[in-house]
Amino acid sequence: MNRKLSRLIDLPGVDALELRALMKPAYAEPAARESDPEIDACSLALFGLTADQAEATPRPADWDGIELRPVADQVAAFEAAGWDVTDNKRRPLRVLNHFSQQLWLTIRGVAGVLPFQPDHDQPTDWAKALAGDAKKFRRR
Repeated sequence: MNRKLSRLIDLPGVDALELRALMKPAYAEPAARESDPEIDACSLALFGLTADQAEATPRPADWDGIELRPVADQVAAFEAAGWDVTDNKRRPLRVLNHFSQQLWLTIRGVAGVLPFQPDHDQPTDWAKALAGDAKKFRRR
């Protein structure tokens, strides 16, 4: 099955936070949330939950504690769930710890909402027509 994964870094605000964590590694640590409200604001805008709210959310009885597993295990599990949580070089995002709980809770339908990402796999009718017109134009 060849399906397109949703990418965490493509969500609004995540790439800027990732760049900030690249420039200042301490920004990737959980303590950074206390000093920079932008992290919680981004999380709230994307998932309807902050990291603190996600921590306080009761887990179902069959919850497997996936958000506590090593990052490499989570990357593979996210991919199996339809999400790419790596950068363009396939390294786990530095800010993944700021968003992993919220993303797991929303993927599994426990709390929060999944951010809308349009499906661009198939061109729309107008795009097909435009491509056809361009092909005709090149023939002239």
